[in-house]
Amino acid sequence: MFFFESLPWYNIIMWFVVLFILMGLNELSRSSKKISIFMFMILPIIFTIIWVVRGPNEITSWFTWIKVYSALAGCLIYMVVRFTDYHKKHKWYLTLIPAILAINILEAVIREFQVGIARFNGVVDGMYYISGGWNYLNAIAGIINILVICGWFGIHSTSGKRKDMIWPDQNFLYIIAYGIWNISYVYSCAPGNAIYSGLALNLAPTISALLWSKGTWMQNRAHTLFFWMSWVMTFPYFFATGSIFNVKVSYNPYANWTLAIISLALNVILAVWQFHRIFKYGLNPLKDEIWNNAEKSSKLKSI
Repeated sequence: MFFFESLPWYNIIMWFVVLFILMGLNELSRSSKKISIFMFMILPIIFTIIWVVRGPNEITSWFTWIKVYSALAGCLIYMVVRFTDYHKKHKWYLTLIPAILAINILEAVIREFQVGIARFNGVVDGMYYISGGWNYLNAIAGIINILVICGWFGIHSTSGKRKDMIWPDQNFLYIIAYGIWNISYVYSCAPGNAIYSGLALNLAPTISALLWSKGTWMQNRAHTLFFWMSWVMTFPYFFATGSIFNVKVSYNPYANWTLAIISLALNVILAVWQFHRIFKYGLNPLKDEIWNNAEKSSKLKSI
């Protein structure tokens, strides 16, 4: 296969298990305030004790530690928007939401540069890596993805029994451009479980956000990322080399280049289209929504 060595039937089944568990946990976390408090405030304390007691020898990558807690930070920040009116009285709070997204992307960009500069071609921290120009290409795509984050002052919470954080200006193209960038990143910088943490982890929040809970992608992404990273931290060898659930990437440089080129192309297209709308409608990218009601905002300014 072009991207992976092989996909036995039990790996395909496990892929769907991971996908549906992540989607199910996300839906459960959306169901009530009490469940969200348990999942994102009580469970992390229990997990942290387990991880610290086991010691750093079990989990050797700094990126794994940072990722789980940055994802958790996002979940907690979003809970304030979901369950309180604090963000309505203090508009500055909404800037924390794009900030945590940008920080998460920046973490991956730094790791991408690190892998590229290190020129890996062998086992590192229990995982086989190959480095190449694709690392730099995808890192640039990640930087662009940070620069096109927009419309955060339009973020709000839903009314009714189920409380969600809605980000209307995160359009379909942004979600896809981010998803391909992240898949390319995982494929190159976490190849040991790329089919799970790349494909399944990106599809889990996207499917629900596009089909039945529109506008919730950012919230869903933080939830599913925290669930996945908690699993990786608790059972670090479940998908590692030697496990029957491990799916090896092909380590074909052309596969890495393909993903990186598509990633960069999508993010460049998104940036060009977005800047076109900014200039066309005379919008302020720091204050206005670029994709949601941009035409309406432009008309109001002209009155």
